[in-house]
Amino acid sequence: MNKQKPDMKFWGLWNLSFGFFGVQIAYALQSANVSRIFATLGADPHSLSYFWVLPPLMGIIVQPIVGTLSDRTWTRFGRRIPYLFIGAALAVLVMCLLPNAGSFGLAVGAAMIFGLIALMFLDTSLNMAMQPFKMLVGDMVNEKQKAKAYSIQSFLCNAGSVVGFIFPFLFTWLGIQNVAAVGEVPDSVKWSFYMGAAILILCVIYTVAKVREWKPREYAEYNELTNDDFEDDIKAWYEQKWQNSSLLKLLLLRFKFTYWLENMMGNNWIVKYFKFLNSWVYLLFHAPSTFWKVGLVQFFCWAGMLYMWNYTPGAIAEIVWNTTDASSAAFQEAGNWVGILYAVQAMGSVVWAALLPSFKNTKVAYSVSLAIGGIGFAMVPFLHNPYTQFIAFLLIGCAWAAMLAMPFTFVTNALQGYGHMGAYLGLFNGTICLPQIIAALLGGIVLYLVGSHQSTMMIVAGVLFLCGALAVTFIKAEKA
Repeated sequence: MNKQKPDMKFWGLWNLSFGFFGVQIAYALQSANVSRIFATLGADPHSLSYFWVLPPLMGIIVQPIVGTLSDRTWTRFGRRIPYLFIGAALAVLVMCLLPNAGSFGLAVGAAMIFGLIALMFLDTSLNMAMQPFKMLVGDMVNEKQKAKAYSIQSFLCNAGSVVGFIFPFLFTWLGIQNVAAVGEVPDSVKWSFYMGAAILILCVIYTVAKVREWKPREYAEYNELTNDDFEDDIKAWYEQKWQNSSLLKLLLLRFKFTYWLENMMGNNWIVKYFKFLNSWVYLLFHAPSTFWKVGLVQFFCWAGMLYMWNYTPGAIAEIVWNTTDASSAAFQEAGNWVGILYAVQAMGSVVWAALLPSFKNTKVAYSVSLAIGGIGFAMVPFLHNPYTQFIAFLLIGCAWAAMLAMPFTFVTNALQGYGHMGAYLGLFNGTICLPQIIAALLGGIVLYLVGSHQSTMMIVAGVLFLCGALAVTFIKAEKA
């Protein structure tokens, strides 16, 4: 029986997550400006969603790897923090390159390819930096305080978002140019990314200085310390499933191939790679039902968020500024205003996150929040004044607050006693990334179906959120 994890003081919980503030500034700059950057470079609106495939694709690859590797890592600096620091350092470098994609004298196609590669590395590094914060809470915070810890993460996430979102508007107000030559990103956006990079690395340095992870013996006192390779369990499970289930044999061929390779080649890096993948399959088959039910809710919500990030700049330019010309001053002004609207959404999220603990039933709170957000999305195409858009985005912020805090509370509570917390949370990230990939691949088709109006995609996002609100009813909450 493991010892009960001790209660942490507020500032201990705060320090555990403070670096999240810097990471989220970077994410805010990415989510608010990527479509604007590629539209400025010359991308067609119907192909715009394809640029959003790579970020979640890298997330679905990187986060399980970081989770699984950090479960097996013990260094003098900790097990999660080394990944956090390396990811942040890489993100800083790429944040200085991405907004300059149109400034190197490249042809339009080459500039977009450069930007796409930079975006891929940016999202990879941010995923690498973000995931350890969630794992630190799972490692070190007891069940009673876990909701509070994730609420602090939610607050820091939204505070960072506000800062990142308003940067282009702020720098334009300070006199930095918001219009550039055709095919180039304005200086207001470039300097926003530079400032975000500086804050990111400072926040991560603060976390590294203030947080002391438990050593292996101390960790084992409070957590179920399992055999990280659990190879015997995997082999026994594989043998049983191979004998008893013909439906799974195609999937289980991966295991058979791995063991054949091991007999032929020994336990080299290729075999270790396949064992790595096998362990994920094993964990997914043994995941609690809550893992999958929350994942269904996540599917609808994150598909809706992808459409928001992808199409809001074009939608606001179309609805409020009456332009679809990405090279015009009006379009760039609309792009700045999108940052303000996202900041309003984040501030609404902060307020709503403070109210969420007052709900006695977390499922009701989760479902109501998503439904309110769905209504907010549906309002966007009908509000032609830039300030009345605040109403819609405040409502969207209610859903965002619930999306940030509640899924991980449900899942980490359900995972108690399962072990391999980092690997499971990395795999759970697939419920964030996979729906975005699917939504991005279908975005151009859906845009055609709704008359090629980017504003109508906000209604599509609203319908997805309402579906997510209904899916919450399938979740069975585990008591902390």
